[in-house]
Amino acid sequence: MLVRRIARPMLASTFIYGGIQTLRNPQSRVPGAAPIVEQLTEIADKQLPIEVSHDVEQWVKVNAGVHVGAGTLLALGKFPRFSALALATSLVPTTFAGHRFWEHEDPKERFGQTSNFLKNTGMLGGLLLAAVDTEGKPSVGWRARKTAGAAAAAAEASYERASKKAAKAQKRAAKQAKKLKS
Repeated sequence: MLVRRIARPMLASTFIYGGIQTLRNPQSRVPGAAPIVEQLTEIADKQLPIEVSHDVEQWVKVNAGVHVGAGTLLALGKFPRFSALALATSLVPTTFAGHRFWEHEDPKERFGQTSNFLKNTGMLGGLLLAAVDTEGKPSVGWRARKTAGAAAAAAEASYERASKKAAKAQKRAAKQAKKLKS
């Protein structure tokens, strides 16, 4: 559909541009990302059997790479549901790291951060819609249930045919046994 071909690149453009800018200058994002990275790595260290990097700049670069890569895929219409989900997942910590409006006292600064926070919330909504958009095709779950139902019906029909053949063979064997007795 034409709307998808236009809307996806429009939605992805912010992520691609922002990701490229962040990759060029990751240090500008490190101070805002530090509290979020600290929280996430602390949780990961407790939950995961492997050690997670605590390098904030590395996490900023990884997030920027996700934005560029998934944004490009979304813009091109390649794996649109997966790329939208990847962008949505990365947008949540990005929003909390970059737009902590509740920490600002200056009304102008607070308004700007609140505005960007709400903009990201709106983009998150668009990404969630893109992530569940099946383009009019049935979902994977529906196709799996339909295939399983068809397989069950085929197995049942096969069982019915085999039962009928077995019953016929049993009747023939009984007739032959009768003939042999006589």
